[in-house]
Amino acid sequence: MDISGLLRAFRTLEPYLALREDLERGELPGPLGLMRAARAPLTAALAGDLDRPLLVVTGTVARAQKLVQALQDWSDGATLIQRFPEPLTLFYDRAPWTDEIIIGRLRTLRALSALHRQDQRARSLVVVASARALMQRTLPLHQYRLSIREVALGQLLDLDRTLRRWTGLGYEPVSVVEAPGQFSHRGGIVDIFPPADNLPVRIELWGNQVDSIRRFDPATQRSQERVETVTITPAREALPRHGPRVAERVAEMLERDLPEDLSEELDEHHRGLDQAAPFPGLEFYLPMFYSRPATLLDYLPSEGLLVVDDRWELADTWAELEEEALDLKGSVEKHGGLPEGYPLPYLTWDEWAEATTDRPVVTLGHGRGETVAMDPIALRLSDCLAPGPRFGGQLKALMDHIEMAQIRGDRVVVVTRQARRLADLWSRDRAYVSPSDGLGELPRSSVEEPSLAFVQGALEEGWTLQPPQGTSTLLLTDGEIFGWRRPAPRRPVHRRQVAPESVFADFSPGDYVVHVEYGIGIFRGLVTRSVEGGEQEYLLVEYGGQGGSPPDRLYVPIYQTDRLSRYIGGDDRPPKLSGLGKARWREVKDRVKKATQEVARELLELYAAREMATGHAYRPDTAWQTELEASFPYFETRGQREAIADVKADMESPQPMDRLVCGDVGYGKTEVAVRAAFKAVMDGRQVGVLVPTTVLAQQHFATFRQRMRPFPVEIEMLSRFRTRAEQEEILESLLAEQIDIVIGTHRLLQDDVAFADLGLLSYR
Repeated sequence: MDISGLLRAFRTLEPYLALREDLERGELPGPLGLMRAARAPLTAALAGDLDRPLLVVTGTVARAQKLVQALQDWSDGATLIQRFPEPLTLFYDRAPWTDEIIIGRLRTLRALSALHRQDQRARSLVVVASARALMQRTLPLHQYRLSIREVALGQLLDLDRTLRRWTGLGYEPVSVVEAPGQFSHRGGIVDIFPPADNLPVRIELWGNQVDSIRRFDPATQRSQERVETVTITPAREALPRHGPRVAERVAEMLERDLPEDLSEELDEHHRGLDQAAPFPGLEFYLPMFYSRPATLLDYLPSEGLLVVDDRWELADTWAELEEEALDLKGSVEKHGGLPEGYPLPYLTWDEWAEATTDRPVVTLGHGRGETVAMDPIALRLSDCLAPGPRFGGQLKALMDHIEMAQIRGDRVVVVTRQARRLADLWSRDRAYVSPSDGLGELPRSSVEEPSLAFVQGALEEGWTLQPPQGTSTLLLTDGEIFGWRRPAPRRPVHRRQVAPESVFADFSPGDYVVHVEYGIGIFRGLVTRSVEGGEQEYLLVEYGGQGGSPPDRLYVPIYQTDRLSRYIGGDDRPPKLSGLGKARWREVKDRVKKATQEVARELLELYAAREMATGHAYRPDTAWQTELEASFPYFETRGQREAIADVKADMESPQPMDRLVCGDVGYGKTEVAVRAAFKAVMDGRQVGVLVPTTVLAQQHFATFRQRMRPFPVEIEMLSRFRTRAEQEEILESLLAEQIDIVIGTHRLLQDDVAFADLGLLSYR
């Protein structure tokens, strides 16, 4: 969704123009006192108009997430918006940071450090950070800049020294590079994945000279494009190269009388620090690595604008985090878990206030103990904005209000997840000319702006913009129309891509493996063999010998590792090894082939019968279906959207549906079932939902009832949680078509269960 075209309404306001001119001259306004819904568009407008980076500071993590989402909606695409993530651990906690947090923070530091190199592309940068993210101390800027190195074509490279340097920068040596922060070395080929880059690079050497540099796909390990240079940035905020001087202080801790689990953990940390190598939990020692650790504010250039969402909320959150840190510090010290003289791991509020004294700061909300009326610009700007009217789902009142706004000559933009339905309601009795199709993006620039637009999307809240002179603009969202909140953003799931060569990375010498051609053997490790004057790597697999002879050996080339898989047996007994050249493995494969063909034949007969059968073709989605789907409190994932579309297409086809929807826990399979069941009910059919356990039946019963509560849909459950009398009553109601959806365990499959008109059976 792109609604940046609405920013023109802000940019024509006289108070906004005065604010922008003051900021360009270096004059700072007082707190603006803006309502929350107006802060994201104003920030987006300033980011586009001012030739300087912005650091937007919020109190809570949730507010930072929402603000990033809103800024992305309001941005015109030219502004780079990044969120500086906060560690999930508390201060003084030894728990390791996640890879996503480490990479996200380093990418932000890389973007901000580019500003100091006068990189014009980075001047349109907007960074959003919570109080927790700001408090966390980090790698000093000068150390970060000194650690950056470029590798270029034709450059002479001391390989051993380079690999040691990369380890000192936090890169993890691995056999196959799959994720940011890793590197691998194979002969004259070196792979490395800088955290700030989207793809890793493969550096090929001719002797000590860089012969080629290519980007490659970590999933396939195939090269994609050649590049002239690659920039190697630090892979951790805590650089392992500083570890050896801290290792001595950890060794002193090990002499104390510590709990066994803490002693074991410290022993592992001591080895990692002493070897200057990265390890989980390294960030705990970050305050000890640097004499003057930095904060994110140190990376923001002096001309960068600091935008504070709400100063009072920021101060309160900061105080709470400091109090939590002091409580945890006392507990950790009590058990001897802190090194002697461990520095303060966070930035205090007083240090933050002092650091921002000479910085240009704009407060969007209200400042503590300050009054908005003292600042004329802030007063005039806040007076131009008011909350939008509330309709509580009364669509007639909404249409009447839009009509009155049109008569007054006001501009109305409706951003809703039911844009098509509302546009249809409006156009039944009134003319409606939309921008493009009326359900997409607002035009960013046009001679005649549309006076009414329905845009498919979701925003937190709307507002009414009333300039002292000129046309008013009314922004309505689902919050004003229906009272719904914007769907919460899902936590992104970052799946590590798996390279073909990584198959053998999980094999350990002595594991039983299966080769597709030769059968069951024992993996003995990775070996190097000389072939035709060159060396190649092979996977060595041992097989059973013949007549007491030594075991047979099979050397599998690296590029054929996909033919090997780990042996999985039905019990813990070791399998019988196959023998090279014996017919036993071929006989096993032949039996499996025949059994597979038999299953395939049965399936073909089944699906041929289904192909000839005629099922019920459901009608297209109803208005209630749209309302149910719009009330989903999350954004659908791409997989969810595809599954829902496929299921609906199957249901609307006259051919009987037989579709499997699979996915991991938490990926939204239940919502797919909810929408399919509701669609069947809207067409007058009954639905059975079969689940494996009584607990799951209870959970789905609660979920289905909660999602369909606003609609006249009767839902019941059959399981051992129901008494015999209750079950009999449910069965009678089911047969009398008084129940639309029944959720149950295997109880649904018993002979006494009968549906009056079963339209959909869902297996969960």
